Amino acid sequence: MPAHRNISFGEGIGVAFAALRANKMRAALTMLGIIIGVAAMITMVALGSGAKKAVSARINALGADLLFVRAGAEMMGGVHMAAGEVEHLDAADVAALTSDCPSVIAVVPEVNGAFQVKYENKNWNTRITGTLADFEWVRNAPLSSGTYFTNADNQRRERVCVLGQTVVDNLFGETAPVGHVVRIRGINFEVKGVLQAKGAQGFFNQDDQILVPLETAQYRLLGRDTYSQICLKAATEKQIDQAIVEVESSMRRSHRLSSGQDNDFSIRTPSDIAATLTQTAQTFTGLLASIALVSLIVGGIGIMNIMLVSVTERTREIGVRMALGARRRDILFQFLIESTTLSVAGGIVGILAGVGAALAMARFYGWNTLIVPESVFISFGFAALVGIFFGLYPARKAARLDPIEALRYE
Repeated sequence: MPAHRNISFGEGIGVAFAALRANKMRAALTMLGIIIGVAAMITMVALGSGAKKAVSARINALGADLLFVRAGAEMMGGVHMAAGEVEHLDAADVAALTSDCPSVIAVVPEVNGAFQVKYENKNWNTRITGTLADFEWVRNAPLSSGTYFTNADNQRRERVCVLGQTVVDNLFGETAPVGHVVRIRGINFEVKGVLQAKGAQGFFNQDDQILVPLETAQYRLLGRDTYSQICLKAATEKQIDQAIVEVESSMRRSHRLSSGQDNDFSIRTPSDIAATLTQTAQTFTGLLASIALVSLIVGGIGIMNIMLVSVTERTREIGVRMALGARRRDILFQFLIESTTLSVAGGIVGILAGVGAALAMARFYGWNTLIVPESVFISFGFAALVGIFFGLYPARKAARLDPIEALRYE
């Protein structure tokens, strides 16, 4: 009987790498599923985390002392919960909020619409916001050039406007727009100023809008006397909760809602909006990460398939090693090392590819990405576990081969 000798970890690694080097192309293709899975997970989590961070930063930059009132009750589970008959905001609501809310120092109504804007031979579809001159300091929206329209412009329904930077880039290019005339819905508007660039706010790009006087928007563009929303500014951040109570009470009186009726309006703060958008981003991130995990599992199945083929091809080699003293656990150990080496090597390459893809998206496409160390460790650890789990069956099959039958295998 041959003397049994335990194979060291180093010897097992050496034998495993020798076997993989003998079939480089097959090993590379086998690792591809692991590489794609790890890279996809890291990239998707980086995109989701970057989006959450950007949304929170930009929405919170609006100010913790703001709140917004919109017509229509909150949506709950996709169901509209309004119970009142009035589902619009108008001048009576603004007057009531101005007089009834001591914790509020500014009430700025807004109307919104989407129109095509033309300048010479160029056109651009954008959002039109009708508002008051107080929009500048209430919404923290300073100008990079020019001036805002005035309250007098609003009373006279003047055809003047302030452009967002995205609109300027698409209509004027390098030309300074102040003093020029653009056409909105076929009506000439003089450009009074340009907003400082602020970027996207959740699903709304703050630079892709045009501000016009409130009554100009209502009566010259939209043809209605109601408002899309009312923005209110609390005296201090600490008074925001008190302001919400006062606003709700005032709106219920204004809309003549009885004590048993639900609100037919909604009150939101930037923190509420940030929380909603962050939750949405988390959901999509989890969904994309789950898809990446499926890719890892598919890669693991590929490893199992290749290892089964390898066991069949090396049956005679296994018989020789057993005849020379290798124990069944040595054979099991060797094939487990091979499958784990495939998955770990694929995981390392996948980490490099995922981090590189996230950085490339941020640099060349301007996407917000944030590489999360936890996603790197989790994806790498899962890849290693995939190699062990899916390599265990082929390894056990190799270890259970009968040495005599294996030596006779052709």
